[in-house]
Amino acid sequence: MRIPTSLLLLSASLLLITGCSSTKNGSGKWETLFDGKSVDHWRGYQRDAFPSKGWTVENGTLKTIPGGDIVDLVTKDNYESFELQLEWRISPAGNSGVMYHVVEGFKEPWYTGPEMQVLDDAKHNDGQNPKTSAGALYALIAPINKHLKPVGEWNQARLLVNGNHVEHWLNGNKVVQYELNSDELNQLIVNSKFKDKPRFAKEKTGHVVLQNHKDEVWYRNIKIRRL
Repeated sequence: MRIPTSLLLLSASLLLITGCSSTKNGSGKWETLFDGKSVDHWRGYQRDAFPSKGWTVENGTLKTIPGGDIVDLVTKDNYESFELQLEWRISPAGNSGVMYHVVEGFKEPWYTGPEMQVLDDAKHNDGQNPKTSAGALYALIAPINKHLKPVGEWNQARLLVNGNHVEHWLNGNKVVQYELNSDELNQLIVNSKFKDKPRFAKEKTGHVVLQNHKDEVWYRNIKIRRL
């Protein structure tokens, strides 16, 4: 049976649309950023090599060295839209964070990169302010519906950056949601410590950063996929 040309053209068009949609909305493969052994995906902020005097691999974790070289870790690659998953554990009264869209033309990573806070809420002073507590968009948006594990236990974190849309997840719950470059976020920035940092939360792509805040912190099972 001969299929009418009009049906063939319609079928081809549908396949093309479906294919484009799948490519647009599909996610990339997971990439392991830390497998418990290798630090090949990481280096120091504004440095060429891994800062072995500030960070070490211990029992399958990536951790800071107390009293060591104070330098943040950055991914060697840049990421625009992505999903990041990891686990973190903090020391008593400890402080750290995960930043994204960080560029290295500035003194500190937080001059450009928004931060998902990592903290011991119970003993660190930042825990008294919801906007600087664990899971927050640091100094800007407080987490809600949060279930934080006690110090010494592992917390599961997920950071989703899809275009301008950003979500922070902590132990299976979405705790923060916001839109980059929105009027709401820009107003929060104007009234914050970041008001004199013109490139803060403005970069379209950049490095993922693990913060060394002089405290002992452990990270493991770090993986990422591009969206």
